[in-house]
Amino acid sequence: MKSKLLLTVLLLFTSFAFSQNLDVSGTVLDASGLSLPGVNVKVKNSSKSTTTDFDGSFKLTDVPKGTPIVFSYIGYRTQEVAVTGTKMTVKMSDDAKSLDEVVVIGYGSQKKREVTGAVAVLDSKTIDILKPARIEQALQGTISGVNVTTQSGAPGAPLDIRIRGIATNGENRPTVMIDGYVGDLGILNPNDIETITVLKDAQAAIYGTIGANGIILVTTKMGKKNSKTRVSFNSYTGFQQTSRKLPTLNATEYALLLNESYANGGKALPYPNVNTLGKGTDWQDEVFQNAPIINNDITISGGSDKITYSISGSHLDQEGIVGGDKSGFLRNTARIGLGADLSDKIKLKTNVIYTYFTRNTLNENGLGSVLFNALNVPATLSPYDANGDYTLVPSTTGLGTEIINPLAQIANTYNDYNYKKINGNFGLDYKIFKGFTLSGSIGFNTSNSESKTFNKLISYGGKVFDVQRSSVTQGAVNDNNYSFDLFATYNTKIAESHNLTGTLGTTIFKEWGNGLTATGFDVPNNLWENADISLTKGTSETLTNSSYVYDQRRLSYFGRLQYDYKGKYLLSAMLRRDSSTKFGPGNKVGYFPSFTAGWVISDESFFGQPKFINFLKLRASYGTLGNDQIPNFGYLGLLNGEATYVFNGTLVNGTANGQVPNPDLKWEEAQKVDVGLDLKILNDKIFIVADYFIDTRKDLLIPNIPVSGINGTGAPGASAPTLNAGTVKNSGFEFSIDYKEKLSDAFSFSVGYNVTFLNNKVTEVNNGTGFIEGGAFGVGQPAPSRMEIGKPMGYFYGYKTDGIFQNQAEIDAHPSQVALGAVASPGDIRYVDLNGDGVIDTKDKTNIGDPIPDATMGFNIQLNYKALDFALFTFASVGNDMVRNYERTLSDANRINYVLDRWTGPGTSNSTPRVTTGATSNNVFSDYFVEDASYLRIQNVQLGYTLNPAISQKAGVSKLRLYAGVNNLYTFTKYKGFDPGASFGPTNRDNTSQSPIGAGIDYGFYPIPRTYLLGLNINF
Repeated sequence: MKSKLLLTVLLLFTSFAFSQNLDVSGTVLDASGLSLPGVNVKVKNSSKSTTTDFDGSFKLTDVPKGTPIVFSYIGYRTQEVAVTGTKMTVKMSDDAKSLDEVVVIGYGSQKKREVTGAVAVLDSKTIDILKPARIEQALQGTISGVNVTTQSGAPGAPLDIRIRGIATNGENRPTVMIDGYVGDLGILNPNDIETITVLKDAQAAIYGTIGANGIILVTTKMGKKNSKTRVSFNSYTGFQQTSRKLPTLNATEYALLLNESYANGGKALPYPNVNTLGKGTDWQDEVFQNAPIINNDITISGGSDKITYSISGSHLDQEGIVGGDKSGFLRNTARIGLGADLSDKIKLKTNVIYTYFTRNTLNENGLGSVLFNALNVPATLSPYDANGDYTLVPSTTGLGTEIINPLAQIANTYNDYNYKKINGNFGLDYKIFKGFTLSGSIGFNTSNSESKTFNKLISYGGKVFDVQRSSVTQGAVNDNNYSFDLFATYNTKIAESHNLTGTLGTTIFKEWGNGLTATGFDVPNNLWENADISLTKGTSETLTNSSYVYDQRRLSYFGRLQYDYKGKYLLSAMLRRDSSTKFGPGNKVGYFPSFTAGWVISDESFFGQPKFINFLKLRASYGTLGNDQIPNFGYLGLLNGEATYVFNGTLVNGTANGQVPNPDLKWEEAQKVDVGLDLKILNDKIFIVADYFIDTRKDLLIPNIPVSGINGTGAPGASAPTLNAGTVKNSGFEFSIDYKEKLSDAFSFSVGYNVTFLNNKVTEVNNGTGFIEGGAFGVGQPAPSRMEIGKPMGYFYGYKTDGIFQNQAEIDAHPSQVALGAVASPGDIRYVDLNGDGVIDTKDKTNIGDPIPDATMGFNIQLNYKALDFALFTFASVGNDMVRNYERTLSDANRINYVLDRWTGPGTSNSTPRVTTGATSNNVFSDYFVEDASYLRIQNVQLGYTLNPAISQKAGVSKLRLYAGVNNLYTFTKYKGFDPGASFGPTNRDNTSQSPIGAGIDYGFYPIPRTYLLGLNINF
């Protein structure tokens, strides 16, 4: 009887116990109430877990009542919710700066709290707000230490990224790694990107000889495990217009000024009657136009327990605000990303991207460009003559031979460029045993491009642009590379307090390709439609084709050891050995070590309980990195020069010596020092990052340094050698602060600010003269820019001015300026006798400015109120100078209206000289042409509205957002030109990189357009 009673009691207790285990289902929402897929849902202290599906739903079976369930997701605060019933709804709080966020650092990742280098991350949320046509635009003003400058506002034009200043006069761009392989940031679809991580200091030493300019790591979007298929469609359309016009003189103002100029020069008046001229032609209105822009992209993603996938496609079509489709850009991309757990130990990940784009271009950023002509053609001329043909600009002495009708120039510009590229990677992770993983990855890029330019038989009336014989030039380029990475990672914990991570691996990189260019003459019917070499029959006495082939390789070994004690004391050491075919036998191998350390002070017992300060970490790093981004075979002498000889009275094409060899050539070496601080205060609401850095670049690879007067380095294709002949030092301070606050369930906001102060100085130039010249100003004048010891890279070298001579007495009391080209007269510019020798000559030239900003900064604010969202992004540059070189100094060229304040008699002006057709020295390069180009730009303003999910989900739509925005809304600046933020230096011998010696000289930059957008985001 007793045994039966005991059995009954046990059954009752067992039944009661089982009744406390529940099958729990629920939904996870973000701060705005939208479903959140991909959230990790785990029963605490158990192996039982799942992830939310596309609708944010999850289900767990047999969970004891009262047990906490942990919800975690990158970018949100981890939450614990106890089980009280079978249904639950969890709203996750946004925490984009969470210290548990995983940061990619190259060949691995770390939690943000453990990172010891200067590392910054840009996430997809910010990219989605900014809506950049090219992803580089999203880096401007959002990450400290990163400066993005435009080469042109034309559609598809490349942008220059500089991390912590200008360090070399060769390739300054950082290396971009897409999912682990070398890639091109500019051709990616911005909506395919999950995060962009910037390695700014010695943390990049793991990449050795390609890391000196910094490393940008791109992670593309992937599907989430255990989630339903999700479709995301994004679309925007809008129009672009010029963000700025220059105030040129109208017809009447021009005629009056020209009359005065001719009278001052003792000549007859060209416009004796100006009353009927009116305003005339505004040539900028003629060339600028509203241009459409359209972008559509779709992403399909999801995953099961073993497989994740993401498939996307995009289409961007953008016309130019100058020339319309003559400067248009069209880009199509397709991508597939796949992850698969092949077994419990083997994981596969692959990502393949296809890009196709076409681009048409106009003559820009130089003497004779379309905008140069639009600024210099007189307003008294009409665009068309009585017959409806384009008006010819007279070839008089006062207008020269290079100023032509810009509308005719656009109409007679014919070119086409198309580019096809497929790139991606295939990777495997093999977990051999606990803590030890072997990873292998193959990355590849293969691209093909074709170009065609048609020079139409045309006469502009005796101008340099006249084409005496029609021709078509066609080119084809094939570029390829692949990389193979194999590395092992070992994680272990010793005595519960000591954490070790070791990485050891090797990388093989090969790059090869070829190119061919040919020209055919006498295009049938002088038509673009017939512009093909196969149809041309004309012959030429000069060489009409050229080709090249290249093959370079790099073999690398690397290792990294990371250690921390209780997550409080952090150490990391890296070493990379690179061997490159770009250098001669004695300099193929280089070693690049680095060390980083961190101390989480807030984890110390003496720190006490976090109150005002929630997190405090000090960081420091030191390391050596390399830069080998120069043309191939610089250490060899090559027979790639052009030569034409005369034999028996006949021209014969041949081959001549190319570059002079330099067998001692080796890579540039960057020594990077960084000391930083990470700080969180006020309940993690404010996050502060501060860094002081020094970047010393030694053994600069400087091309075309003369070493011999015997070799014919002036012949086509020939050049002086590239030498390691310089040192540049960049030092500065970075500071960023982010503040997030949720005032209620309906209203939240975030504010961010970052600033970078930079000091750039050349400390060594070993070329025999101590300086290197570059750039161009005016016609026939000496180079205006220099690289020189003790000065910033590419500073402007010219004369200082001291106002305007008001009378002859001032001229008589001043040192003679006749050496500058003319005897001074009242109303002329007065130059400073810097050396005090009583004569103004070339010995008085000095530093009159430089294009490198002293400080750059960004400010952004984001507001969310119920279904409304608002975002504002700005960027500022302080201390950068620009040379005004878009005005032709010919007497009859048009002028900007500041000349209306010219000197016309004693006391009338002390800033703008007189106008005259007579000889003066007013046009020599001086600080009169150098302007402060500091500016503040409102980069993006956007207002969005998200439809209530309860309404949209009835139509099967989980999210529907409409928005309106403006990119490049307004620029505040005193600079007179089109774009104070543009910077475009002369092209180096590699035909790719731009030298900073000659940057910041404005030939009439194509302005960045102001773009008005209407957009739609839909998730299914």
